[in-house]
Amino acid sequence: MITIEQNNTINNYRLNPAQILVLGFASIILLGAILLNLPIASKTGESVGFVNSIFTATSAVCVTGLVVVDTGTYWTMFGQIVILMLIQIGGLGFMTMATLVAFVIGKRISLRERLIMQEALNQFNISGLVRLTKHILFTTFIIEGIGAFFLYLKFIQEYEAPKAILFGIFHSVSAFCNAGFDLIGEGRSLTPYVDDILVNVIIWLLIVIGGMGFTVIMDLLTFKKFSRLTLHTKLVLSITGILILTGFAFSFIVEFNNPDTLGNLSIKGKLLGSMFQGITPRTAGFNTLPMDKLRMASKFFIIILMFIGGSPSSTAGGIKTTTVGVLILSIISIIRGKNDTEVFNRRIAKDVINRALAIAVIGMLWVAVVTMILSITEANKDFLDIFFETVSAFGTVGLSLGITSKLSLIGKLVISLTMFAGRVGTLTIVFALGRKQQNNKGLIRYPEGKVMVG
Repeated sequence: MITIEQNNTINNYRLNPAQILVLGFASIILLGAILLNLPIASKTGESVGFVNSIFTATSAVCVTGLVVVDTGTYWTMFGQIVILMLIQIGGLGFMTMATLVAFVIGKRISLRERLIMQEALNQFNISGLVRLTKHILFTTFIIEGIGAFFLYLKFIQEYEAPKAILFGIFHSVSAFCNAGFDLIGEGRSLTPYVDDILVNVIIWLLIVIGGMGFTVIMDLLTFKKFSRLTLHTKLVLSITGILILTGFAFSFIVEFNNPDTLGNLSIKGKLLGSMFQGITPRTAGFNTLPMDKLRMASKFFIIILMFIGGSPSSTAGGIKTTTVGVLILSIISIIRGKNDTEVFNRRIAKDVINRALAIAVIGMLWVAVVTMILSITEANKDFLDIFFETVSAFGTVGLSLGITSKLSLIGKLVISLTMFAGRVGTLTIVFALGRKQQNNKGLIRYPEGKVMVG
């Protein structure tokens, strides 16, 4: 018979859902790194090196897109398929993929597994999680399949059928998962298609849909009027639209006469290129304009967009659109002298505001520390390039000004850790703080003290 003390001891050594998520992602990265380190994965027949394989696997699982070797020219089909699988697992989350395996073999989903799924999908309760996961899997594969088909129609005009199929599937999955990996080769990303309407529109839609979040997608699929959507969905749609239009307008105005970017393009090319620049910093990582040729203002504005990122429960990274929205709404409420933060005739809870503040501050501190470290280890590189790379890694974006492959050993490891933190670390910290707050709520309240701020 197990005593109460023994049972408590067992529970103390049992991993909580947040810890399982971290270890799960780390295990997938390690497995991917081992496979990518095999000679069969590279066209040279030589091992890429364990640090480089760890970096690539981390970038794929954390759906970032930063690369130390060119994905299209360095890796064999085996290596490219491994990267593709890592992107899909990382985009959906390893618990979602584990649930898919459970469905296939007919295994029941236990309560503990549902709690882990709740943590992974950032849901408020465990009710309907299995049904939601089924819908997520079905919707994802349908959207990626449609995207792959339309991209295939373009690629079949340039490549043989097998290669066109692989290109269609790879870029569709990479876009929906906001990964930014491409097979075009020579570090060009999608620059050859800057004025191609089909490629641009399909990639736009995949990026935006994947970055909105599965909760929003499920809400929209019910075909509700905007007024009947959840507050979360309304916020995501509003802020996403504002950020995309702002990014489009900013890029169009600032880069309009830049001969190295939009300057020599037709009006159609300028419009398509500007819209892509407004969408891709939402942690997508693709680019149709040469990033290193952008003007200084554009680079800094992209850093801001990358830090914000996509939306919760999505394939995107960053501190998330709703986090920024909640903070801005709170500031507006303070300026107006209101006690409550209100939007769309709803009041936002204080603990949500505190959590949003924690996410933003943790994110800024992490970026600041990593940028400082890289400024020491990569002293021969421009500060803006380092800052850009750091935010791109933390926001799991994948855009780069061309320094990724030139990073030192320490630099690669630091960026790898930053990509990992951007994908799972902040989420884990926030949920840990949330549990601590919940456990301590109402136990002790000290006398209020006065502090001057501002």
